[in-house]
Order: sequence, then C-alpha cells, then structure tokens
Amino acid sequence: MSIQIATRVDDDQAAMFKETTRRLGTTPSDVLRMFISAFNEHRGFPYDVRLTRETQENAMPFDSEREATEYASRLALRLSDETR
Repeated sequence: MSIQIATRVDDDQAAMFKETTRRLGTTPSDVLRMFISAFNEHRGFPYDVRLTRETQENAMPFDSEREATEYASRLALRLSDETR
C-alpha cells in the first residue's frame, strides 16, 4: 500500500525542480521517493543540518517562508558546487 504526500512550493521553485529532474533523466516523484528513502535510512536528513556555535548565538528567524526557501536554495547550490 502507498499513500500520497503533498506540499506547496513557489511556482518558480517547482518549475526549476521539474526542469532539473528532467535534465537528470528522472521525475519529480522519483526524486522525492529517493529523498524520503534516504531520509528514512539515515533517520534524518541524508546530509549535515546543523548550526555552528556562532550561528546559534546570532540566529534570527526568517521574515517569510519565501526568504527561508531562497536561503535554502542558495545553500543547496553552494553545497552542490563544493561537492563537484
């Protein structure tokens, strides 16, 4: 048995996601299934998610979900570039 999991994302993010998965020769659904499998296998994110001591002391909440999403996108691209 399987269930459907849904979320909302910004139109631009969704378009970029679909295009990137297409260019990788996969689908958005397959990518999400891969992420969920990796997340479950690692019992959390399959990559480091943490604050440094400096960040913990100076942490401020994002003003909006859009600001948080843009930050996460920039961070993911930076980490992707660093691992190439």
